[in-house]
Amino acid sequence: MSVSKLAAVLVLCFSFAVASASAQDQTQTKEQQQSQTSQAPATPPAPPPAKPADVSSPDALLAATYDVISGPPGKRDWDRFRSLFLPGARLGAVRKEKDGSLSAKTFTPEEYVTFGDAYFMKNGFFEREASRHADRYANIMQIFSTYESRHDIKDPTPFARGINSFQLFFDGKRWWVVDIFWQEETADAPIPAEFLPKAH
Repeated sequence: MSVSKLAAVLVLCFSFAVASASAQDQTQTKEQQQSQTSQAPATPPAPPPAKPADVSSPDALLAATYDVISGPPGKRDWDRFRSLFLPGARLGAVRKEKDGSLSAKTFTPEEYVTFGDAYFMKNGFFEREASRHADRYANIMQIFSTYESRHDIKDPTPFARGINSFQLFFDGKRWWVVDIFWQEETADAPIPAEFLPKAH
């Protein structure tokens, strides 16, 4: 309704205007409630059942995480991947922009599945843990897991390495991945000796 028409209605019938305003307030209240409902975060879907051996310990959980994304070109077992993550879990990586600045890119496990599947279908990818530094208190654990990435398991040297920072949670029955945040090693950010394999 235009302003001029609304003014005419107010002149002709003040009581109608009051009723109209009341109805408008009710409509706005409903719209606000609907907006708040639509903006409320959706409950993350429950993950597929995990293999008990994959989630029985921090060692098993990390081994499963590396194993499930590794292999020759082809499909990965994405339900196994999903089963390792707590609902609402996040992944992320430090990214170097063209101007040299750093940013953090974060995404859900499902988003990782989307772009990871496209990459792994065409490319071999094998990632293994080379070293680990872990701290635990009660049911939470944080792990700096130094990784090495190869296109073929037989490659003598990795094409990339860096550190995966894992946040884990034990619910009394199984271990969950809460978060994985990683940074790839670069010439200006070498991995410190304390996070590299110990020399024998």
